[in-house]
Amino acid sequence: MSAQMAHLLGTSFVPSATALRRGAGLHAVTGRNGSRGATRIQAKIREIFMPALSSTMTEGKIVSWMKSEGDKLSKGEGVVVVESDKADMDVETFYDGYLAAIMVDEGGVAPVGSAIALLAESEAEIAEAKSKASANSSSSSSPPPPSPSPIAEPEKIAVNVAPVAAPVAVAVASAHPASEGGKRVVASPYAKKLAKELKVELGRIVGSGPMGRIVAKDVEAAASTAAADVEPISPPAPAAVPAGIELGTVVPFTTMQAAVSRNMLESLAVPTFRVGYTITTNALDALYKKIKTKGVTMTALLAKATALALVKHPVVNSSCRDGKSFTYNSSINIAVAVAIDGGLITPVLQDADKADIYSLSRKWKELVDKARAKQLQPHEYNTGTFTLSNLGMFGVDRFDAILPPGTGAIMAVGASQPTVVASKDGRIGMKNQMQVNVTADHRVIYGADLASFLQTLAKIIEDPKDLTF
Repeated sequence: MSAQMAHLLGTSFVPSATALRRGAGLHAVTGRNGSRGATRIQAKIREIFMPALSSTMTEGKIVSWMKSEGDKLSKGEGVVVVESDKADMDVETFYDGYLAAIMVDEGGVAPVGSAIALLAESEAEIAEAKSKASANSSSSSSPPPPSPSPIAEPEKIAVNVAPVAAPVAVAVASAHPASEGGKRVVASPYAKKLAKELKVELGRIVGSGPMGRIVAKDVEAAASTAAADVEPISPPAPAAVPAGIELGTVVPFTTMQAAVSRNMLESLAVPTFRVGYTITTNALDALYKKIKTKGVTMTALLAKATALALVKHPVVNSSCRDGKSFTYNSSINIAVAVAIDGGLITPVLQDADKADIYSLSRKWKELVDKARAKQLQPHEYNTGTFTLSNLGMFGVDRFDAILPPGTGAIMAVGASQPTVVASKDGRIGMKNQMQVNVTADHRVIYGADLASFLQTLAKIIEDPKDLTF
């Protein structure tokens, strides 16, 4: 299993035959004389197991099954949508066959590496697979039985994992291309919820996701089209009011909330300290006003300024993981905290010191869109070396941030506000100023390191000519 999980943590998520097929159907047998031979095992029932979608994932939640029991599957075809601690991913089968038995229903949670379904090679094995699934389910509440013989054991199979694709177009029709003859509509959980709220019939929507899967934007577009056709003169209806919170109820953590909870507890083991600094932003505000029409965002400007300052202070970009040594990271990857429905995620602007401000802004917009659609790949959210958390857009003037595990520092950015200040010659004037507070790992980074870094950052922001190069 360790080999399986190690391989699944790679970017392709396509396991090797030796790691996941147990010798491609061959089990080694030791004879009486100590020699080893090979006995061919014809595995006709295979387990589809919960894949590891990130290095921190320990369990996954079944968002929705794209196929039903008894459906024929082809290699590379999407079977189920799994929610990890950071994103929703489509899980694809690595073999042809039939989805014989679903062992974890929608909404259920399963540990990484555990069986979530059984795949039969032919229709003849479906009944046998169902009985095995029932036996496994009943035995889970009783003492484990003796180990079965190698021949009777279902073979664990690989799964391909792909992000839920972003929608690109929308149309309305009488049949759905992924509905299997009009009997079943394939849609994301959020799309189904949205369809109920907007009173949109999913069966009349052509989805823009993989294999015609309906996503939220398809539903919104269909609702807008229907409103324009039926009531062209009527004013738009008020936005749907979210369902109220029932006070006094106990709500379990979502997968993402559970991951955030684990990270926060882990961060308590790190000795941290905080240093604050006031930075004048008049020049940065003027630059932003000048180039924002070209698609530049303030987040990209702050990330770029931070990255350029980190170039001169590599210790602030370092990290300590084992408590015995630390690493000077070779890349400056700025992670930026983004609030999404039900949690928090930190998309990463990789090599932010090397990218120009326009490319950085385009990349940031792409990352935010993918984060809110829960489509980020692991390398797009778990490779940060320094983190920014900005609450300035909410009018927050200052706050402290909690250090993410595995990083050296995080900077909390407050709002830029007009402030009465005294000049060096004693005159009173008005300047825009913002407060930043850096939380750092004191095992590696010291007060003087942060003070020097913040001085450099202030100089870059107060004279931002280098940000547009």
